[in-house]
Amino acid sequence: MSRGPSEFLPLGEEAVRAVAGPGGRHAALIEDAFRVLVETPGGGVSLNGGPSARRGAKQAIETLAGRVASRLEVTPADVRVAIDQARSGAPGPGAVGRRGAVAAKTAAQARYLEALENHDLVFALGPAGTGKTFLAVAHGAGLLRSGQVERLVVTRPAVEAGERLGFLPGDLTEKVDPYMAPVWEAMTTILGAEALRRRRDRGEIEVAPIAFMRGRTLNHAFVIVDEAQNTSRLQMKMVLTRLGEGSRMAVTGDPSQVDLLNAADSGLIHAVSILGGVADVAISRFSARDVVRHHLVAKIVEAYDADAAGPLP
Repeated sequence: MSRGPSEFLPLGEEAVRAVAGPGGRHAALIEDAFRVLVETPGGGVSLNGGPSARRGAKQAIETLAGRVASRLEVTPADVRVAIDQARSGAPGPGAVGRRGAVAAKTAAQARYLEALENHDLVFALGPAGTGKTFLAVAHGAGLLRSGQVERLVVTRPAVEAGERLGFLPGDLTEKVDPYMAPVWEAMTTILGAEALRRRRDRGEIEVAPIAFMRGRTLNHAFVIVDEAQNTSRLQMKMVLTRLGEGSRMAVTGDPSQVDLLNAADSGLIHAVSILGGVADVAISRFSARDVVRHHLVAKIVEAYDADAAGPLP
C-alpha cells in the first residue's frame, strides 16, 4: 500500500493497543476496509492515505477509543461494526443486560436494535449466530426492568415433538424445557440465574411452545417468537394475533432452515411476504457477515449458501 498524506491521532496507551489488536489484527481490518496505512509509533495512531480514506478510518478508530474509555473490551467484531458505522453513518444503539449495555456487534445488529426500539412488530431473518434471539431477549429484559412491559413471553415451535408433548415424562415445564434450552441460556446470560428464577416464579417471564399461545391475549408484554421458520401459516397467524394492549413482538428465524415437511408451509416466509408494507412492522435481515460466533461459522454459512445457490451435482 502506497503512502499518502499522514494524519496523527493522539490516543492513550490502552486505546492504541485496542486499535492495533492482537498481532496487529485490528489495524489490518481497518487498513483493508479503508485502504489506509495504520501505524502506532507511540502516543497515538498515524494514518496514511487519501483524505476520504483517512476520514473513515479516523471515525472507526474514534469509535473504538470510545469503547475503551467506557471500559468495554474491543474484539474483531467490534472493529467490524465500527468500520460499518463509519462507512454508513449508522448509529449503534444498545440493549440492557445484567452487566450493562449489550452493544451491537455489526451494523445489521444496530439497525435491528433500532427497529425493536421504534416498531411494535419486528421480523428478524438470518442465519444462526447473528444475535437475533439474544438481542431480542436483551431488549425485552430492558423493557421488563424499566416497567415498560409487565411480562416477557418467549414462544417457539416444538417441531421435533410435532407440538404433541403429552408422551414425554414429567410436568409441563419438564416436557417443554428441552426445546427451550437456547432461550433459557440467553435469558440466563442477560438476567443472571437468580433474577431469572425470581421473575419466572412471579410469572413475569414465560417460555412455552406456540401450541400453548392459542386462545390468549397478551397485554403489556414483550413477545419473542423464536425459530419462527418452523411455524405453519396458521400458527403464525394465531401467534401474531395474540398481541394485546401495550404489547410488542419480535419474530426471529432463518428461512433457509425450515424443518417442516413442506418448506412452503413456513409461516415466517408467508408473513414477511404479506406484512412487509404494513405500518409499524419492520423487517431486519442478517447475512453470514453478521455471524458473531466463531469466525469459522460465517465461512460455513457462506459455503452452504453458495452450495444451495449453485446447480445440483
